[in-house]
Amino acid sequence: MKFLSTLAGAAACGSLASALKPPVIDTHYGTINGGLSPFAGGDKAFVYKGIPYAQPPMGANRWTKVSGPSYWGELNATEFGPQCAQSISDAGIFSSGKNTTSEDCLTLNIWTPAYKNQTNMSSKKLPVLFWIFGGRFTGGSGDVKTYDGTGLAQKDIIVVTINYRLGPFGYLAHPELTVESGHNSSGNYGILDQQAALHWVNENIAKFGGNPDQITVGGQSAGSASALDAMWSPLAAGLAAGIIAESGARGPHDPMTGTVATSYRTKKAAEAQGVNFLKTMGVSSIAELRNASMESLLEYDMLSDTIWEGTPFQNFTDAFMEPPMWRPNIDGYVFPDTYSEALRNNSHADLPILTGNNEDESGATPTLTYSASKYHDLFSNLFGDLSEEFFSLYPGKNTTQASESGKEFWRDLSRVGTWRWALDWAAGGAKESVYTYYFNHWPAEQRSSGAYHGSELWYTFNNIPYSSYSNVTWNEEDYAVEKKMANYWANFIRTGNPNGNGQAQWKASKKNPQTMWLGDQWGMGPLTMNNKRIEFLHKWTSTLPAW
Repeated sequence: MKFLSTLAGAAACGSLASALKPPVIDTHYGTINGGLSPFAGGDKAFVYKGIPYAQPPMGANRWTKVSGPSYWGELNATEFGPQCAQSISDAGIFSSGKNTTSEDCLTLNIWTPAYKNQTNMSSKKLPVLFWIFGGRFTGGSGDVKTYDGTGLAQKDIIVVTINYRLGPFGYLAHPELTVESGHNSSGNYGILDQQAALHWVNENIAKFGGNPDQITVGGQSAGSASALDAMWSPLAAGLAAGIIAESGARGPHDPMTGTVATSYRTKKAAEAQGVNFLKTMGVSSIAELRNASMESLLEYDMLSDTIWEGTPFQNFTDAFMEPPMWRPNIDGYVFPDTYSEALRNNSHADLPILTGNNEDESGATPTLTYSASKYHDLFSNLFGDLSEEFFSLYPGKNTTQASESGKEFWRDLSRVGTWRWALDWAAGGAKESVYTYYFNHWPAEQRSSGAYHGSELWYTFNNIPYSSYSNVTWNEEDYAVEKKMANYWANFIRTGNPNGNGQAQWKASKKNPQTMWLGDQWGMGPLTMNNKRIEFLHKWTSTLPAW
């Protein structure tokens, strides 16, 4: 299939595009001038880039809950702001921004439809997607092309992306910081940034044509954990109407909850690590550390924890990555309860949720291979007294069978883990629905990596081909998948329910062991090929600690 390039498409409709001009937005901080998105023909969306939502978290403001932005007068919001300080950035492949990093980075970006009628903007009341990027809390940015809002703006949805503090800048906890906070807490500055941006959007989005009462907080990977945090944290109460958590929610006893970015630290552990970090940096106080250079702190922004060390999980590095050291902690202020406590005592907002997983993440890949002996050794060590039952459900008498059973186990664990989370979420009396999914489609060139971690994003944002890898050839099937995926997501953002457009019915997760299959199949499908596997996985995870 042949497609016009972005520039050619823009030129073809140049006269129309030149006639469109984004409305000037008047806020408490001054006016904002935007521009036209260059994508999808150059006449489909307005975009306002690099809008400050908070004070720069620099100098004395390092490791504080920063206040709102200063009055700017007139803001020319036509370039993305710098990415937040990080040593490894997505900029090389995906960024459409400046490719610069800075501590002065707390900005957000807003895409709207290219309104022809710009009168009485606040009466439009369009639904809003407030998107939080992923990257293990150590990398990423709101200017990454993957999250470009042009595609969803064409569906009359306003898209907001944000930057928030990362690594040691966003998650350093320390007893000194805890004392000075006034809340007996420290270490969740990146989450506080997300909440500050969400407050700003609630207060100002009507001026862009958005509905502050219909804001869906979404994210993927660490952004997925962050989206769920908008439901867990009492500081975000009333700010969100729904949650989209892509690669996503898992039960508190599911070991995948302990890995990567869905994990959290205790306040005690976070503060102890902060004390050691000051020693590593060769300083004796937070005041001294605030004078350290950004570059010196970035030497330590990719630290990992060691929660799997000395456990059977350490033998599965392809599945159980050590979580990032710099991640949220249960501080009693931003997060009063642990993950499992919040589910158990229902101390979370009652919001509709859309969450799920991809086929080839969390241990599974199309090329995963186990020999019979390796398969037996690894999984015997993992399951101990439950090994005999495991091998009866997931046999591995030769390489072919072991490899296929291994893939099935990891994929079953994903589907069952998210389904059980949905049941636990509703158990406390929540009335809103949880819609779970399993995504299993990929372009032809990605056959070896399959439906990998994050591969659904091209489709859900309705923005292929301009937002993706340059070496991917998108065919008619991909565009059909994109249409259906974007419709489900847009419906959920509008109403809290993904159904509509005559597409296959997506049922909320109940006790019936099913999830929505998306991509190569469309409709409610099984969690496993054998319901005895569900019973086994529940039996096993119930013996594990809560993460």
